[in-house]
Amino acid sequence: MFFFGKKLVLLIPTFFGISLLAFLFIHLLPGDPVLIATGERNISKEKHDEFISNLGLDKPLPIQYLIYIKNIARGDFGTSISTQKPVWNEFKELFPATLELALCSIFIALFLGLPAGILSAVYKNKLPDRLIMTASLLGYSMPIFWWGLLMILFFSNYLAILPVSGRISFEYFIAPRTGFLLIDSLIYGEKGAFTSAAQHLILPSLVLSTIPLAVIARQTRAVMLEVMGEDYIRTAKAKGLSARRILFLHALRNALIPIVTVIGLQVGVLFTGAILTENIFSWPGIGKWMVDSIFRRDYPVLQSGLLILGFVVMGVNFLVDMAYYLINPRL
Repeated sequence: MFFFGKKLVLLIPTFFGISLLAFLFIHLLPGDPVLIATGERNISKEKHDEFISNLGLDKPLPIQYLIYIKNIARGDFGTSISTQKPVWNEFKELFPATLELALCSIFIALFLGLPAGILSAVYKNKLPDRLIMTASLLGYSMPIFWWGLLMILFFSNYLAILPVSGRISFEYFIAPRTGFLLIDSLIYGEKGAFTSAAQHLILPSLVLSTIPLAVIARQTRAVMLEVMGEDYIRTAKAKGLSARRILFLHALRNALIPIVTVIGLQVGVLFTGAILTENIFSWPGIGKWMVDSIFRRDYPVLQSGLLILGFVVMGVNFLVDMAYYLINPRL
């Protein structure tokens, strides 16, 4: 319990740090949110001041921050300037799309990255190792927006086998239940809906998984090489244990903690990459929502969106810390 309590206490300063950075960053953006929200160029000074007062932007920044934290503590994340809807309601509607994309991406990264890293370690400095490490370096170095455009050009324009944008074809209407379109399309059972949803998910999830896949493969290789040189591995070999048993039962199990750490860190990378990926593929999720709010100077959406995403990343890293304890209780 002390282990869990210590990790929870450490989340408190992290929360205040994220909230302060989000608050200050938003106020550095140029432009007048009132003029953008009203769409008026010649708005009177009285009306402009009234809008500023209603938004609470006439108060000193420290007071604005304290009011913001007080509202967050009550579960009030503000109201969008442009849509006049509660920010939390908009987030709940759009977040399942981003989460579905992120989960598919991390699944691809784990499904390909872990075996690639293990194979690279087993065949150290041989052809498979060189090919895998070269591919991972290219994947890590390739900008998401450029890689996404290449995928669109090849699979959508040249081969014409995968769709470019959206989550599902316009001919299908799936009322949201879970928010995950793959699951909802199976629930409703409309013919062709699941296939369409899966096809729309392939390109953005592949693009978003590229960097996490490369990082996981390289980290797995490095940790496996370190573990394979330990004394207990040599002892297991001397006992005559099979290579597969040594690799998966002894080596991989003891290499999991640094690998799990990297997986947890990649969650932040996924949400960062989702902002670009969702805009490239017109994926209706949190990333596209926040980019649109930047152009509208929608302060409540940007502030609360950044903060809620920070909560999600904090929660995932807390679960990673709990996974350490499950993998090795001696920690």
